[in-house]
Amino acid sequence: MFLFVLCLNYLLGNISFGLVSAKIFKLQDPRTFGSKNIGATNILRSGNKSAAIFTLLGDFLKGYIAVCLAIYLQHIFNLDVHVIIYSGLCVFIGHVYPVLLKFKGGKGVAAAAGVLLALNTIIGLIALMAWLLTAVIFRYSSLAAVFASISVMLTSLIVYKFSLDFYIILSMVLILLYKHKSNISNLINGLEPKIGKNTH
Repeated sequence: MFLFVLCLNYLLGNISFGLVSAKIFKLQDPRTFGSKNIGATNILRSGNKSAAIFTLLGDFLKGYIAVCLAIYLQHIFNLDVHVIIYSGLCVFIGHVYPVLLKFKGGKGVAAAAGVLLALNTIIGLIALMAWLLTAVIFRYSSLAAVFASISVMLTSLIVYKFSLDFYIILSMVLILLYKHKSNISNLINGLEPKIGKNTH
């Protein structure tokens, strides 16, 4: 049952709301324009804010639901409590490296936010505030992701110390930063497009 829950949440992570929103709102495949990413930031480059919001909420909710589902099943079937944190990691990995999309997924910000908010409200809210403040002030989604990641590392260390939960959250943060490596390079070189702007 433990492995079943993890596999179920990995497959949940495979659902790409960027591609779903492109179908619903009759947009071009997000993998063919802008940054060619399936996340909400790139969907916004299509000019359709509703599609971007749908993508953002969908990716966020699948992270949140995966953890809530794990909490429920852990209680019902008396599973090892670590099924909860591992489920958060699995849905995140499923989003970033989805087998259904040949392991070419999103960068994980919204999915990670959903996971963190379900795991620990304080860590999740601080991360969201860090992202929002950075995005509003500097208008760079990738920079906001970096600042949010730093806040998660610090707050999770305070909350979980050097426990398994901390190391799993840290692994998610490192994967997220790795997925943003080209964006970080662009930020350093002044080439990163601001939120809502097209890339060339």
